[in-house]
Amino acid sequence: MEREYSFTSESVSNGHPDKIADQISDAILDAYLKEDENAKVACEVLITDNLIVISGEFKKNTINKIDVEKIARDVIKDIGYDKRWGFDPDECEIISKIKKQCEEITKGVEKSEGEIGAGDQGLMFGYATKETPEYMPLPLILAHKLMIEHNNLRRSVGFEWIGPDAKSQVTVRYRNNTPLYVESVVLSTLHLESYNDKVETIITEHLVDKVVPKEIRSKDFKLFINPAGPFTQGGPKTDTGLTGRKIVVDTYGGFCPNGGGCFSGKDATKVDRSASYMARFLAKNIVASGYAYKCTIQIAYAIGQTKPVSLMVDFHNTGNGKIDEQRVENIILDKFDLSPAGIINKLKLRTPIYQKTAAFGHFGREEFEWEKIEKI
Repeated sequence: MEREYSFTSESVSNGHPDKIADQISDAILDAYLKEDENAKVACEVLITDNLIVISGEFKKNTINKIDVEKIARDVIKDIGYDKRWGFDPDECEIISKIKKQCEEITKGVEKSEGEIGAGDQGLMFGYATKETPEYMPLPLILAHKLMIEHNNLRRSVGFEWIGPDAKSQVTVRYRNNTPLYVESVVLSTLHLESYNDKVETIITEHLVDKVVPKEIRSKDFKLFINPAGPFTQGGPKTDTGLTGRKIVVDTYGGFCPNGGGCFSGKDATKVDRSASYMARFLAKNIVASGYAYKCTIQIAYAIGQTKPVSLMVDFHNTGNGKIDEQRVENIILDKFDLSPAGIINKLKLRTPIYQKTAAFGHFGREEFEWEKIEKI
């Protein structure tokens, strides 16, 4: 029986306060990994009006060598914040409270002979669908692309009046698993007050029309640009940001369940991050191999243990009929090392690549190892 429904996903810009916090957390993680590829990092950031708070648990030999305050200020400058937007990275206060990782956790994670125990208990999900070339849901891909183009546009000559803080939302109409058309787009962006009357026209012509062509829109397509009115005060001046608060944006836009933890600021021994990347790798390769139109994978771990406590594969009744989920689960457990060390080695997760993941989604971007397609 055919069923039509609408589904909505959102994204946020790299200048959204939550994403600023994510990027600072991951920039600090990258800095520690450059010093020591085996560094253990769990870094949390809070950002608000004229204040950044950095905290976390770390384990490395040179814990005091990293200038976390400079890293934070540099991230904010690179994003594009200055006095015009009510947040000056050179003048804001920074409070840093960093402590050593608990010795009990260290002993549980660091096994002998190169083995690594899971840095925490938890459940992680991966997802893939054939509905886009990226093997990602169409509403989320379009929402991300709107924010990527927003970032490009505001850095272009003549458009410096567009601010770093923005959000997008895309609604797509489906028939069963197939996207039919885009029903609506919502986009809000920070801007200078003197450009109030230009926002809708410029954003529509230079951003929305570029990302969402008219041929994929419904006949009664609706577009909302700054629907609450002028958006001249934003960013950390008016909104508090926290590490890990945009996990649905980071993952699959609501198409897939989420596990118990976020990604940013965590080294790869934390399976919240590494096992989520591995679950995405497996789900994407299953779909790319033609076993199913879409696939969800769940993996779960116990803290300190090297093997997962469970694995689940779900084709959502879209399998090709030649192989079932139970068989695929057995193949994965037989052919893939799902221990933290195995995942870290497979996906090359000791390298400082994490700040790049902290805006515009962790999945659907070919630059990352977990997005590679291999024959299964």
